[in-house]
Amino acid sequence: MLMLVDCSNCRTPLQLPPGAQSIRCAICQAITRIADPRSTPHPPPSSSYSAQSSSHNYHQPPPPSNAVAPPSPYNHAPPGPPPNAHGRKRALICGISYRNSVNELKGCINDAKCMKFMLMNRFKFPESSIVMLTGFTLIMNYNFPFDREFLSEFFFAEEEADPYKRPTKHNMRMALYWLMQGCQPGDSLVFHFSGHGSQQRNYTGDEVDGYDETLCPLDFETQGMIVDDEINASIVKPLPRGAKLHAIIDACHSGTVLDLPFLCRMDRYGKYVWEDHRPRSGTWKGTSGGEAVSFSGCDDHQTSADTSALSKIASTGAMTYAFIQAIERGHGATYGNVLKAMRSTLRSADSEIDGGLVTTLIGMLLTGGSVGGLRQEPQLTANEPFDVYTKPFTL
Repeated sequence: MLMLVDCSNCRTPLQLPPGAQSIRCAICQAITRIADPRSTPHPPPSSSYSAQSSSHNYHQPPPPSNAVAPPSPYNHAPPGPPPNAHGRKRALICGISYRNSVNELKGCINDAKCMKFMLMNRFKFPESSIVMLTGFTLIMNYNFPFDREFLSEFFFAEEEADPYKRPTKHNMRMALYWLMQGCQPGDSLVFHFSGHGSQQRNYTGDEVDGYDETLCPLDFETQGMIVDDEINASIVKPLPRGAKLHAIIDACHSGTVLDLPFLCRMDRYGKYVWEDHRPRSGTWKGTSGGEAVSFSGCDDHQTSADTSALSKIASTGAMTYAFIQAIERGHGATYGNVLKAMRSTLRSADSEIDGGLVTTLIGMLLTGGSVGGLRQEPQLTANEPFDVYTKPFTL
């Protein structure tokens, strides 16, 4: 049976093979040495000693001072003083191009760049509190004069040399763990994914439509997909009271990819009703008291577009474009306003592409892509129903 120990440096859970005396963390590369319990002296009697403290006997102290581990994007909560009354802001952004494969997408790296820029400038997320998994290094050119009409000049993309910043299944799992690590009341978390999504048959009876929704990491063909049950267990269920999580998922079949219990079904006129998607088994898929909301690119049975039809100058994920468009054009007062504006943007693009849709923020994009009609309806899911037109939206 495998023993679970925490990395002595970044505290990531590691599975220790039987008989092993040490293990190297795949995230921060630190080596955790495991003491032989037969040679470990018993702790001295103490009034504060309890059965709870004895559970830490298997965790070795940090390695000697001469063992220096390289920095890791996942090894700690965002730096700085303890959180104030408004809490900390932290974001995980995954944009996957599946470059040089039959699954290649043109707009996902652009989506990641746009989302990072918006979080930093519109919602004041510290850059140090944003983890990017794209497979590319995005370098900001601080020497270029700031001009919102020429944001594309701010960024350069290079192949990512750090293997731990590539959007593989393992790295995405560890980054989701980082996103939730140390979450406290007042914290605001964001998870953005732009890439392929899919479905697979569900055999537990937990899905209304009989299918689990999935996200496809860079290496999904060899390592498999990340299933909605795992995403829910990683970042939804542990969310404590007073904390909030927003997911922006631009992928096919993504309507309920966080497995949140309630889905907001909105018609073309903005009228809505909440659908109950709680599993018939009674399994709770909500949070531990926190507020979780997900914007997704389409319904579970639909596909999402990767297109240049919207921005006219670059390939983008249609949903990410519509989401940023809603915020940039002042439709971000409430959740209902955001969702209604997103749907309106995509309907307009489907019927007649309006060249005036390009915003200053979307002007940062670089590459071209395909043009075509859009047949997708952005969705909103949450851990509990609320009035979408009175609840203020903020990240």
